[in-house]
Amino acid sequence: GAAAGPPRRDFISVTLGPEEAVGVGGYNNSKAWRRRSCWRKWKQLSRLQRSVILFLFAFLAVCGVISYTSMGEAWKSITNKSLDDQRTEQAIPRLKLANPVVLPAPQKADANHGDYPELSLQKPPKLPHVRRGPSNLQIKAPQRDTRLKTRHDTMRAVEELVEVDKAEKTEKSIISWRGAVIEPDQSTEPPSSRIMEPEKPSSVEAEDQKEPVPINERQLAVIEAFRHAWKGYKDFAWGHDELKPLSKSYSEWFGLGLTLIDALDTMWILGLKEEFEEARKWVANDLVFDKNVDVNLFESTIRILGGLLSTYHLSGDSLFLEKAKDIGNRLMPAFKTPSKIPYSDVNIGRGTAHPPRWTSDSTVAEVTSIQLEFRELSRLTGDEKFQKAVDEVMKHVHTLSGKNDGLVPMFINTNSGQFTHLGVYTLGARADSYYEYLLKQWIQGGKKENELLEDYMRAIEGVKKHLLQRSEPKKLTFVGELAHGHFSAKMDHLVCFLPGTLALGAHNGLAADHMKLAETLIETCYQMYAQVETGLSPEIVHFNLHAQKGHKDVEIKPADRHNLLRPETVESLFYMYRFTGDKKYQDWGWEIFQNFNRYTRVPTGGYTSINNVQNPSNPEPRDKMESFFLGETLKYMFLLFSDDIDLINLDKYIFNTEAHPLPIWVPA
Repeated sequence: GAAAGPPRRDFISVTLGPEEAVGVGGYNNSKAWRRRSCWRKWKQLSRLQRSVILFLFAFLAVCGVISYTSMGEAWKSITNKSLDDQRTEQAIPRLKLANPVVLPAPQKADANHGDYPELSLQKPPKLPHVRRGPSNLQIKAPQRDTRLKTRHDTMRAVEELVEVDKAEKTEKSIISWRGAVIEPDQSTEPPSSRIMEPEKPSSVEAEDQKEPVPINERQLAVIEAFRHAWKGYKDFAWGHDELKPLSKSYSEWFGLGLTLIDALDTMWILGLKEEFEEARKWVANDLVFDKNVDVNLFESTIRILGGLLSTYHLSGDSLFLEKAKDIGNRLMPAFKTPSKIPYSDVNIGRGTAHPPRWTSDSTVAEVTSIQLEFRELSRLTGDEKFQKAVDEVMKHVHTLSGKNDGLVPMFINTNSGQFTHLGVYTLGARADSYYEYLLKQWIQGGKKENELLEDYMRAIEGVKKHLLQRSEPKKLTFVGELAHGHFSAKMDHLVCFLPGTLALGAHNGLAADHMKLAETLIETCYQMYAQVETGLSPEIVHFNLHAQKGHKDVEIKPADRHNLLRPETVESLFYMYRFTGDKKYQDWGWEIFQNFNRYTRVPTGGYTSINNVQNPSNPEPRDKMESFFLGETLKYMFLLFSDDIDLINLDKYIFNTEAHPLPIWVPA
């Protein structure tokens, strides 16, 4: 045998990597190991799981960027605060220049200020305007007027300016009012289908550079009178049509709160916030049009529809536009006639309409004095049916025979569409506002509808040719009536709208002799008050055409000597003062106002119509306060006594025949 060799040894060679060298188990917290481990886990996930995870990471990244930006803006605003405060202080003299014209929310009644409110001035940034309705019109977010002037102190001004300054730094338009911030989303902007770029201030807004005009003592007296009237209405007639102040009760006509709706925009203009808010709540909660009641088309249009539309424009609160659309739709059945001349009466619950029981005629003034309101409703809603219905009436009347040099008869038949009772011409009841609305529609529509202007100009020439006479002994120029060729020296107080309308036309570029005629006629209307024992005008006067010893120009028949608290003379005084600046018109209005207080004020609240303007010791109160006393008479008083020509600027607004201001359309 061979000799045994050295013993054999077996070796296992193991190469240790850096991970395994550190110990058993293979776990290592190094970055390289973690990357490979995570990658293996990632690859083991399904495609859906990986997609979800990636989406979540992307979402978190976007949120982080947005959060960073917001924090940056906040930090920037903090660091710039002292600079902003300096700008605020410097802005005090520039407040009116910095912001476009907006009527501030009305002032809240403050028990500490007695009967007279401190009215707040604030001009918020302009809201974006919108286009609605006919394509040729530029529709704005509700046009609001400024200039409810105040006597507020410097601290209040600074507080409000700080709010304005904050508002200008937000992307949303914000209305600042007496330190409160109200967002436009809270029903301050009308519904719209297309938002337009914010409009540039018009040339009319140059008045923004003027200093605020404070409320004066006469205006404060009107505010006190309104509050006294409102107290009676609130205590004894709340939610009803009209107050009966002596019997401390109410009367109903339509059962739609006429006095309250008529007074809404007056409260806004006078700055009575507390009263306005109470009334708004009633409109929101209790004003219901779905009721079985007949209403007069004309009266409900000028008072209810007109009042809701104007309040919407002044306040920007869409509640009033929604209510206006509701009543507007419910009045439309009146136009379902063979001639398209509307019936006088509509049942707003049943959707039926009919003429008065005694005739198939409508009054010319009534069917031609609803146009401003229905046209504006079309403009705001984009529904052309409202404007189409009332425009057809005007086009039809334009073509009719039976006029006398532009003067129209008082009645029109709803079946034939023809004038009836021919040969009688007046600017008083049943025809008056036809002439007023010819001019005002022309102005409302941007002075483009020439047929309206032609009819108006022709009518004024007809007045001059057929209806003007001069009285004795003072040779007062007055407007009489013509009946089958015979002149009557009878003049309704209603005719005293005419001086203001003539002045408005002259202001808008019509013949200068219109203003001269306005000046002579307003003197006559004033004398209808001044020559009467109580200093208040009767409903109708007759003028003496021949001098008689011991007789004045004005004669009053027993059946005509009542006074219904009518506004027409004060209305014309307002226009005359606005366009001439002659203080005598304010003084005349102040005399009339004092006489209303002296002879018609009821101590427990409210004012009353009277039966006898010739008996100062017993004017025989009638126990009724017409809704137009708050809607028109006191409103025009307040505006007349204002030294601020931009409080309801007459280049921006047109008043309907119930003194509800509606915006003049701005062409596209």
